[in-house]
Amino acid sequence: MPESAAPAPCLGGLVPFSTVDWPGKLAAVVFVAGCPWRCHYCHNPVLQERSPVIEWEQVYGLLSRRRGLLDGVVFSGGEPCSDATLPWMIDAVRALGYKVGLHTAGIYPRQLQGLLDRLDWVGLDVKSLPAGYAALTGRRYSSAPVWTSLELLLNWGGDFECRTTWSPNWLKESELLDLAQELAHRGVQNYAVQGYREAAVAVTDMPSTATQEALRCLFPTWQWR
Repeated sequence: MPESAAPAPCLGGLVPFSTVDWPGKLAAVVFVAGCPWRCHYCHNPVLQERSPVIEWEQVYGLLSRRRGLLDGVVFSGGEPCSDATLPWMIDAVRALGYKVGLHTAGIYPRQLQGLLDRLDWVGLDVKSLPAGYAALTGRRYSSAPVWTSLELLLNWGGDFECRTTWSPNWLKESELLDLAQELAHRGVQNYAVQGYREAAVAVTDMPSTATQEALRCLFPTWQWR
């Protein structure tokens, strides 16, 4: 890959091997730094600012050496769609023979729409019903792009899941069920609820058995993580 052709992505880290970031796949995870939201429970707050800690050449070199050992590469964040070089990075990874997944909070639906032809899987973070978004993200009107992004994924026809990071401290079980019912009504097939973690330690109890059973009945595929 000629250095003269390489833009400068803002990368916040790399996990060489993961079994949890793309369901059913062995993947490397590339973390893109930068996010306009300030969710108080963000598990990667150091990635909110655009502060690079690793060079693309390092990432590309590792991925080149791991061909045949991994199923794919996931771009996560931060919010990966905030980086203008993301399409270029995806194309470079696909040229190595990898499938490509994306974690996104749905903040930039226009950018997401332009990427869908390049993607094999998307994990969309859906935090709450629209009325609860501003309190979680610290940004007014933050819900609208998320639900636009969801409609794009529903019309895409590709493989995706919705996921919600849950704690009763900011989302009652009844509110979680309301959100899940809305997602199911819109046609979401795969839904995951993730317990809130701090410094890799779970600080959220699982939802009640009744809530879990209700969630299980709403979707063909439901998981607690």
